[in-house]
Amino acid sequence: MGFRHNNQLPGNHFRKDWQRRVKTWFDQPARKLRRRQARVAKAAAIAPRPVDGLIRPAVRGQTFKYNTKLRAGRGFTLDELKAAGIRRKEALSIGISVDHRRKNRSEEGLALNVERLQAYKTRLVVFPRKAKKPKAGDADAAAVAAATQLTTPILPVTNDKTQTEAPRAVVQDKLPAFFRLRKTWSDTRLSGKREKAEKK
Repeated sequence: MGFRHNNQLPGNHFRKDWQRRVKTWFDQPARKLRRRQARVAKAAAIAPRPVDGLIRPAVRGQTFKYNTKLRAGRGFTLDELKAAGIRRKEALSIGISVDHRRKNRSEEGLALNVERLQAYKTRLVVFPRKAKKPKAGDADAAAVAAATQLTTPILPVTNDKTQTEAPRAVVQDKLPAFFRLRKTWSDTRLSGKREKAEKK
């Protein structure tokens, strides 16, 4: 035989009480019904607020593999709220999610989310805290009366495939790209020390 050691034959018993270990899925249709009823009940409880919850920012996925795709993030940054003219404590009360830990790494991302907030503000209908009798010529009262619950996602984040960068002309460089990048990085890093040395 090609094996070493004692070559003991396995004597495992796999037929002990197998009925107890079988997992059935007979309640799947009933669970589906209960989930649907729970969704309907939740929508009725939070009405007239949107069923989807708070509005989320458009963010880039992490790492080189996923950063080409836009997705919904956790919350808007304080800078985005400030640029859109919304107070931090006011945001949650009008259905805007806030994430104080996230930072804006690019102007494009900041502009995109400020645009989302402004689009949301134009469609927003804020109900009064106290139920008052609406007057006949009151525009807010008419908007409140006409407001319906939004059942679809709030401003869904979509990946726009049409925006492609135009091809650039090939530039012949004697220095290889790697060394060019390293030299640029080194010059940036040492710029302060070199200025100090020149002053001396």
